[in-house]
Amino acid sequence: MKFAILIPLAALLAASHVHAQSRIWRCGNTYTNSAAEAQARGCKPMEGGNVTVVEGTRVHNPVRVVAPSSAPAGGAPSQRIDAGDQRARDSDARLILEAELKKAEERHAELVKEYNNGEPEKLGPETRNYQKYLDRIAELKAGIARSESDIAGLRRELGRAGGPPSASAAVAK
Repeated sequence: MKFAILIPLAALLAASHVHAQSRIWRCGNTYTNSAAEAQARGCKPMEGGNVTVVEGTRVHNPVRVVAPSSAPAGGAPSQRIDAGDQRARDSDARLILEAELKKAEERHAELVKEYNNGEPEKLGPETRNYQKYLDRIAELKAGIARSESDIAGLRRELGRAGGPPSASAAVAK
């Protein structure tokens, strides 16, 4: 019973596949299956090989709605920010940088303490597997180098921010 339904269905699919194989013309770097277009452009018919045509996606240009804001945008040179607002922004940025510097210095101190001059204490599985111990030492060394780089970068940013250096930046130097 199932085969009675499947056989006509397979024949229908095969017929639609044959119908889909229409003639293709090559027009320079493009292909077409429209005989009228091919004749108008002087295209050459393609014999043999199969051509798969995939339509590209269409680019939608979204409509941008700009919401009015009370604070002026930071990119336009014609708009000026009040000096008081700028000082407030600068001090906020400086406080954020100082907080990040303090966290980075604490992380660095923890890593240096754990590194223990290149001989950190072995953890449980590292007593049996020396390679794990060496891998952890390499990770600690890389972490220390990264934290030193982070601290140097934060100090540079604080230097660019201007103003008197903070106590944590002066002590850490």
